[in-house]
Amino acid sequence: MASKAIKRRPCSAETDKTGEKQMETTLSDPITESLLGNTQEEKSKIYEPITRSGFLDGTRKECLRWAHLLATFVAQSARNIVNLLSEFGSWLARLFGCSASKSSQNGQTVALNLSPLQEERLRLLRQRIDVPYDCSSVKHQDALKELWRLAYPNRQLPPLKSDLWKEMGWQNSDPSTDFRAAGFMSLENLIYFARNYPDSFHRLLHKADGKRAEWEYPFAVGGVNISYMLVQMLDLQSGKMRTKAGVHFVQLLEDDDVAFDNLFCLAFKVLDSQWLARRASYMEFNEVLKSTRVQLEQELTIGGISRIQDMPSFRLLKK
Repeated sequence: MASKAIKRRPCSAETDKTGEKQMETTLSDPITESLLGNTQEEKSKIYEPITRSGFLDGTRKECLRWAHLLATFVAQSARNIVNLLSEFGSWLARLFGCSASKSSQNGQTVALNLSPLQEERLRLLRQRIDVPYDCSSVKHQDALKELWRLAYPNRQLPPLKSDLWKEMGWQNSDPSTDFRAAGFMSLENLIYFARNYPDSFHRLLHKADGKRAEWEYPFAVGGVNISYMLVQMLDLQSGKMRTKAGVHFVQLLEDDDVAFDNLFCLAFKVLDSQWLARRASYMEFNEVLKSTRVQLEQELTIGGISRIQDMPSFRLLKK
């Protein structure tokens, strides 16, 4: 191995493909000859008169040494300035209440900055997800009754346990048993759909569009499954935005506090459109739900989408 000194220092800014820290290798300045020679010839060279040429060579070496020192100083100062600006930026973010989190997309880590408004709306959305349907809660019972009135405004409200609920697409006479997957929020999603897009809601409820299958998907239970699918697609329960669609969705919360409910309505309409296009039947519901998710993920990540209403499929919804 060469006698020249090799210094290795960790390069904290970059990592190699295996995740291990690279080592930045720098060579020290060339080692000069010893001042004390070992031979008489070498000793005589030390005391030789300094000629004009020798003087210029020495001056040139001295200039190069000072130039090297100056370049090193400038580079180090630049690094210090960059680090200082980075710390200053982080301080500003903390000062103005912006929260920075990290999101992994396709193996890459992406910094995600949330405004206080986005962060608060995301927190409230996660709170809604965690609420199970409680059949003993008066609030939850009233919400279920409200859904019936919106779905069938000209019909008498049945008891909370009745075979009439099956007509809406619940699996049995007690609708409360069908909320296990998505909780109370899935009922809120259905009510929002009925209130804000009544035409689309009723056309889906009564299967009014296209040529229908002999074995249709149940409307109400289909809605619960859509709510659950969206929570998974946007990765809302993990506390980490690990999906590309989730990252883009969170940005929409800045201007729309009901972005999730609007996305639910759109997802329901997209699912029904795919159902008709594929001429699907009851046993193919999960496959249609998966393809609906793929379409929504693609549309959410299109450039220029700043709200759910900007998504291409939103034109399918009618109020």
